This record gives sequence, C-alpha cells and structure tokens, in this order.
Amino acid sequence: MRRFLVENLNARDGVCVITGPEARHMTRVLRMEAGDRFVIMDGKGSRFLASIESATRQGVKVVLEKPLPKPPPSPVTIALCQALLKSGPMDYLIQKTSELGVDHIHPFSSLRTITMIKTERLSNRMRHWREIAKNSAKQSGRAVPAQIDFPLTFGELSVKWKEKRCIKAILWEGEGATDLKGLLRGSSREGKFVGMVGPEGGFAGKEIELAADAGFIPVTLGNRILRSETAAMTMVAIVQYEWGDLGVM
Repeated sequence: MRRFLVENLNARDGVCVITGPEARHMTRVLRMEAGDRFVIMDGKGSRFLASIESATRQGVKVVLEKPLPKPPPSPVTIALCQALLKSGPMDYLIQKTSELGVDHIHPFSSLRTITMIKTERLSNRMRHWREIAKNSAKQSGRAVPAQIDFPLTFGELSVKWKEKRCIKAILWEGEGATDLKGLLRGSSREGKFVGMVGPEGGFAGKEIELAADAGFIPVTLGNRILRSETAAMTMVAIVQYEWGDLGVM
C-alpha cells in the first residue's frame, strides 16, 4: 500500500485536506481517485489508514479511517557524523542510511573535505537533504524521518560529542587491530551509537587524535577500500544487525 508523509495533518473529525507536492504526486503522477486507500504518516510517529474522498485543484480531501500500530523503534539510536561529500554521493548516503534506520545525520567539514557549501546555498541544501530523508521514510515505512543537522567543523563536532556517554566509533584506514564488529560484540549493548566517517581522502592524523580525545574509538571495516558513502552505509547496517532491528524482532 502506498505511503505518504504529511507533517501538518490538521485533521478535523477525521478529515483533512492535503495540498502541495504530496497532493500533486497523488493526483497527477499516481492518478489516484476517490476511494483509493493508502497510509498517511505525520512524521512524528503516527500512521493512519486513509482514503481519498475527493480531489480538486485546491487539494485532496482525505478521510482518516483508523490509526495504525506504530512500528517498534530500533533498540539502538544511531547518529552518523558524516564528512561533506559531493552532492550526488551525499544525497545517496542520506537516502540509504535513512532507509537503514539512522536517526540523526551530522554533516561536517574536515581538513581533507573537498566539497564546501557556500553560506547562501546552505538553506537550500538543508531543505533538499531533509526532503530526501522524508522520501526515504515513506519508502521504508519508518514512522519518523532521520533528522539532519546543519554542518559543523570537525572541531565543533568533537566538542559536541566529548561529554556524551555512549559508544563512539570513527572509521580509520590506519586502524589494524579493532574492527567495528569486534567493538560492538565486545561492548555492553548501549542504547545509542555514534559513528564518524571521513571524506574520500580520509582523516588527518591529528583529527584521529582529536576524535580519540572526545571518546571516539578508531575502528576498521576490513581490507577493502570503500567509498565514503559505502563505508557509512556499511557501518549503519552492521550496527543495526548487531544491536538494532535488522532482522526478526
């Protein structure tokens, strides 16, 4: 069944009117008509079985037939600290890690970051990223989209997490002893995991030292050379498999 995300339902007596991009997608792209049923989500955790009552140029009138059970949350909350990438890889990373259940994405710039976002373009880029996260939530059926923060510098991000008590890991190609799977299996299961992934050029040595001072443990994913976006997706998938909901709950 198709899923739609509308952040401000404003339902009265079980009826609401959908306008904007979702309404256009329903009527012009999918050619949905009166009587068609679907799932509507409010982006805050609530889901409803709904049906179209009528559709006009002003919007789609929808009847909320009944609330649906909320999908159980993952046992682990995952925050991904990701170095800024070029627009295509960054979009892909947000889409796929959102589908895998990442809760927060914290973009940052580092010494070897190639892509920098100009201040005047930042608002548009944030809007674009958050729209990708919303669409991923619809596709994967998650109740709440991933939250995406405004980019920080590496130093600011390290300070942000320094006092947080949780498992924190940083992917580093120079680490030869501790892998991510071993770290997770050798640690008491926590309710929160924070992972940090660098740019294509990797982290500088002094950044690894700064991250370690903030409590991040350097880990490896093995001998394969992975793109930054692939490494991020792999990290999230491993954490969900070991500690989260990737499997039968």
